[in-house]
Amino acid sequence: MKTKTIEEINEKIKKGTVRVVTAEEMTDIVKELGPERAAEKVDVVTTGTFGAMCSSGVFLNFGHAEPPIKMARVWINDVEAYAGIAAVDAYLGAAQPSRRFGINYGGAHVIQDLVEGKPVVVRAISKGTDCYPRKRVLTEITIKELNQAIMLNPRNSYQKYNAATNSTRKILYTYMGKLLPNFGNVTYSGAGELSPLMNDPDFETIGIGTKIFLAGAEGYIIGNGTQHNPRSKFSTLMVKGNLKEMSAEFLRAAAFTGYGCTLYIGIGVPIPVLNPEIARKTGIGDEDIITAIVDYGVPSMNRPVIREISYAELKSGFVEINGKRVKTSSVSSLYMARRVAATLKEWIKNRRFFLSSAVEKLPLDTPYKPMTMRSPSLAVYKKEASPEEKNTYVWIDNKKCVNCGVCISVCKPGVFFFDEHKRVRMDASRCIKCSLCRDVCPLRAIHLKEK
Repeated sequence: MKTKTIEEINEKIKKGTVRVVTAEEMTDIVKELGPERAAEKVDVVTTGTFGAMCSSGVFLNFGHAEPPIKMARVWINDVEAYAGIAAVDAYLGAAQPSRRFGINYGGAHVIQDLVEGKPVVVRAISKGTDCYPRKRVLTEITIKELNQAIMLNPRNSYQKYNAATNSTRKILYTYMGKLLPNFGNVTYSGAGELSPLMNDPDFETIGIGTKIFLAGAEGYIIGNGTQHNPRSKFSTLMVKGNLKEMSAEFLRAAAFTGYGCTLYIGIGVPIPVLNPEIARKTGIGDEDIITAIVDYGVPSMNRPVIREISYAELKSGFVEINGKRVKTSSVSSLYMARRVAATLKEWIKNRRFFLSSAVEKLPLDTPYKPMTMRSPSLAVYKKEASPEEKNTYVWIDNKKCVNCGVCISVCKPGVFFFDEHKRVRMDASRCIKCSLCRDVCPLRAIHLKEK
């Protein structure tokens, strides 16, 4: 058959002739027709997942107060956001707990409150500066009053996930839910054959710039996610979208007992069926996706594998461990994953959503390593001035200097000047030891002789 292009598929979307199916539907089509005929019959496969994605958050811009403030610390509904970005920008992490309510209320709940249009209380403090003299802010805002609310999630949409069980004699509370003692239950996560990255495991169509369904709005893949591990089929995505356009239907705050808060997010990625090989891959079934049941009773990242298992068996509701029939349950939602895939399907059919080509493929060989553990050095490093520098009152550390020239404007005797290449140079003989240059350099590249 002739290979299709994304441009041709978008033309079909415009004309209303595009043929779209969900990943579950595609599995049956490929089984019935084979990859060749399936590729002729289908143009787009929609995928979906809806699960707890702790590595999520939003960038918020509050706008400037009068007089202005450079927020050193900021809390939203008593949940601290990271303010080390700019004067009134902050990043609110979904897993950040509240000062007042602890691990059962956090950034995820604030994000849901914002999406639902509820007012939230913003409190910020600062030491005050000459250009940002205000030291405190206490106000109430809604999402409409924010300049920007941009969801940017470092790690979402795991390709698949290990299942969890517990060999100990006590209940364990984990990010995989409540694990009963003596292999009392098995929990798992992921949508299996609906999973976006299981339907394009070699990233032929999924990459940087791919447009996606993100929590009820259009979003984009902006790179591979953190802990991206394609060699073991544990790939992840980094995604972004406009929080102001999202829906609480596909975005829910949650809290795992004993573990903390997290954010359930619905993500759907359209897979353009450009050729029979892509059709074959989108025909993957739950019985083809193998993961491991691991023992969370062992406090190690190298938890022992109890057995390997397919998603088909996990979804059946029961598995066998050591001759014992054990119940399984998912900590993600298959129902909502289907809703995501079906909604994206309708968007495409109704000309609301068009496909985008990736500008760069995701890597297939990203290393995945544990944290390095070693005793830190306690040595204090101090720059040793050269003999020439020691003989002058002022000198420049050329390794730090970026040649911005800010020192030139404050030095009345003209110690500092630009050469013909716009590099900062100095004539130490002109120095009158006024010390005006001491703190003007933002890189701290100017040094004065200690008394």
